Amino acid sequence: MNTEKLMIALDEFIHVGGGLTIVIAVVSIITGLMREYLPQEKLQKKLTKHEKWGSLLGASFGMLTPFCSASVVPVTMGMASMGVSLGTVLSFLVSAPLCNFIVLAMVYAAFGFKVAAVYLAVTFSAAVIGGWLISKSPWKNEIKRGDELINTTAPSSCRSSSSNTANMSHCEMQQASNSCDLELGEMNNGSASISMAPSTSTKMNNALSFALALFKRIIPYVLLGALISGLSAAYLPGELVEKYVGGGDMSSILIAAVIGIPLYLRIEMAIPLLNVLILKGMGLGPAIALIIGGTGASLPEIALVSAVLKRKAVVAFVSIILIAAIIGGTLFQYVI
Repeated sequence: MNTEKLMIALDEFIHVGGGLTIVIAVVSIITGLMREYLPQEKLQKKLTKHEKWGSLLGASFGMLTPFCSASVVPVTMGMASMGVSLGTVLSFLVSAPLCNFIVLAMVYAAFGFKVAAVYLAVTFSAAVIGGWLISKSPWKNEIKRGDELINTTAPSSCRSSSSNTANMSHCEMQQASNSCDLELGEMNNGSASISMAPSTSTKMNNALSFALALFKRIIPYVLLGALISGLSAAYLPGELVEKYVGGGDMSSILIAAVIGIPLYLRIEMAIPLLNVLILKGMGLGPAIALIIGGTGASLPEIALVSAVLKRKAVVAFVSIILIAAIIGGTLFQYVI
């Protein structure tokens, strides 16, 4: 066994895994505090009162939701059942997976402040502009409401409470939380404590419990990504990377954006690996296009959002992600 290459792999794993572990720990705590002191139910209700700024508010709300797509959809259901406009909902759906705190922190840790800032500008703008455009289009009512929403999405165990919007949303959130490996009690501490007016110490405990659960869910993927990046740094030939994904032409960006859509990229695994591939010759443009496409609109997420959005709105959602991936990749390849 080549000891030198093994040491390169180990050094890369420790460097990437250690740095990202610290970043994820800090961001998880911040997220827990924000979730506890800025309850999602209250934020959702505010969205219905400020439709003029709906797209901007929806995109901003999405930044506070660093969970998997299974958790994003039940929140979206709650918004739809309260009458929030499609433009606001679509802005939230685009923003939540692409520019939440976890993603931004990892992009910053891997690529630096400049890349993270431009990435945020591209994805957040795509969420706001996309939502605004759909709200002004003939497709602005392509969202499921009332019985159509409940009968399409709620399983039989939840339908007994479907007459009550809050119960329906709570039931769906339970299932989504379980699918993301978060404990139900940790997920719902914030919402359960709103009506009980908890003390500051109770809120802090709830926030830290949620942060720990979020950290436990994310960190295995971070470490796996660090391991893969370490092995790639040591054993993957740079000539091979440069040959197949090192091109800086538009075709490589378009291919990366289109390929990313069917994939289900765990951002925690993808960013460490892409960082190594870039060092070995992969173009930054194709890498960013792949991240935006795969993280924003994977096939599993498209299937999930179909529970809330009608067909034309799903097409609009995927189109926004694809256009954002192409524009983002082009900016990073030719401008940044």
